[in-house]
Order: sequence, then structure tokens, then C-alpha cells
Amino acid sequence: MTTAVLLSFHGTVERLDDLPAFVANIRRGRPAPPEVLEEVRRRFQAIGGSPLLRITQAQADALAARLGLPVAIAGRLWHPYPEEVLASLHGRGVRRVVSLPLAPQSVDVYHAVVREAAAKQGEMEVRCVPAWGLEPALIDAFVEVIDEALARFPEERRGEVAVILSAHSLPQRIIDAGDPYERQFRAMAAEVERRVAPRGNPVLVAFQSQGMTGDAWLGPDLRATFDALAAKGAREALIAPIGFVADHVETLYDLDVEAPALAREAGLSRLERAPALNARPRFIDALEALVQREL
Repeated sequence: MTTAVLLSFHGTVERLDDLPAFVANIRRGRPAPPEVLEEVRRRFQAIGGSPLLRITQAQADALAARLGLPVAIAGRLWHPYPEEVLASLHGRGVRRVVSLPLAPQSVDVYHAVVREAAAKQGEMEVRCVPAWGLEPALIDAFVEVIDEALARFPEERRGEVAVILSAHSLPQRIIDAGDPYERQFRAMAAEVERRVAPRGNPVLVAFQSQGMTGDAWLGPDLRATFDALAAKGAREALIAPIGFVADHVETLYDLDVEAPALAREAGLSRLERAPALNARPRFIDALEALVQREL
């Protein structure tokens, strides 16, 4: 039986003209107000467009080289969708797919789309990787990028720098309805903290990139986190976006453009950001281990 791996991710657009349809997909078919679309467009333009598709393909290529198997990518909310990718794989003789969401938490959201698409192909078995935020190589990779970023600070102050572990926020109503996202993320963050805190660095959790809606979102947000740090006398901080495994608008704009201004307003004098994992070898180690376990 020919086997392939499908890396599913949130999705992004390459052309700004596709933003209205993409944002409508995120909003479950509801068109976004013009002012929201304009703000999203501004952010994409400010970073020169999202590199997420290119980085995800690089992750797939690196994993394929390790496994010796075909590794494809599919977006949950934008092309290439799982149905079109799985149809192509089926046409190449693939009859078993390992579904690996490139989001360690709430993986069932991704698996459901993949299983539905696979059912339309006829004979195609899907093996689903469970939530993987505690995978040892993943934790190693996060500590690796945190260490790289902390090295930018003077050695005599390095152990005092507050480390903020951030993830994308969700509407509070989703969490209240039983979504495991927050619980799973905090468990992953606790493992990172267990490795970092003994050095003396204060470690905090924050939820970023709240949506432009009037309802409640999961927090604390970055502004509240910066304010809390400044109130305790902190002047330097490092954000490690461990809720993301690749650079995109939520890191390149929300953290690299918007967050430093919020930090200055709060009274912090310096804010650094840990690199995203992208296709670094230790992260590919984690993906390889997850797939091998399913095989």
C-alpha cells in the first residue's frame, strides 16, 4: 500500500485580491466589514505578503527527505484544499495517508476536514496524529529558539529577561464550549517553562492576535502582559511564539511591528522575539517522530 503524509495548516493567500474570500472562509462564510478587510490588507502589505505557504512547503520537503515518502501540504481555509490534494495523491496510487496538522493543539479540527476529503476518494485509509504539543523534540526546538533569542541580551542580564510564551487567541465562547485548545496549549507551555524557568527567567503565557470582534477572546493579551511585567519592574522581555510553527502575519506583523509599540507604551525598554521554528532540523525531528509512530 502506497503511503503519503499530509501536512495540514491554516492556509493563507498569495494574492491580496483573494483576501475577501479567505477572510470570509475564516468567518464561516460571512463577509468581513470593509474596515476589517482594509486592516487585514494593510498588515499583509506591511510584511510583504505572508510566507506561510512557502515555509510550509519547505517543512514538507524536509520531512519527505527524512522519510522517503511523499509529503503534501493542504490548507484548511484556502487552497490547496485537502480534497484537491488527496485526489492528486489518490491518482498517484496513494491509499494510506498520515494526517499531521501543523498545529499541535485542537488537531481534530484539521483531521475532520482530511477524513471528509479522503472519504470522497474511495479507498483511502487515514491515520491521524493525536495532539502533539508534548512531543520531546518539539519542546527541544522551542527551547532552542528561546536560547538563540536570549543570547541577544547581555550575559549579565540574560537570566532576568521575562519570557512570554504566546499563542493565537480564540473566542472565549469556543473555549467555554469545550474546545481543548487552551488546556493543551498551557500543558505545552508548562513543559517549556520547566526547561526555562530554572535559569531564573520569569515565564508567562499570553494570547495574541485577538480578532476584530466585540465578543470576549481568550487572554491575557499582550498589552495586559506587558503592563503586568512593567508593574513588577521588568524592563526587558522576550516573546516566544510557541503557538505557531511557522512565520506568518501573526508573527511578522503582530509581534514584529505591533508588539514592540505596545511594549514601549507599557514602559518596557526592550522587546525581542524568538525565531519561528519554520524548517529547522529539531522541528523536523519532531514531525518525523510523529509520522514514524503512526507507520
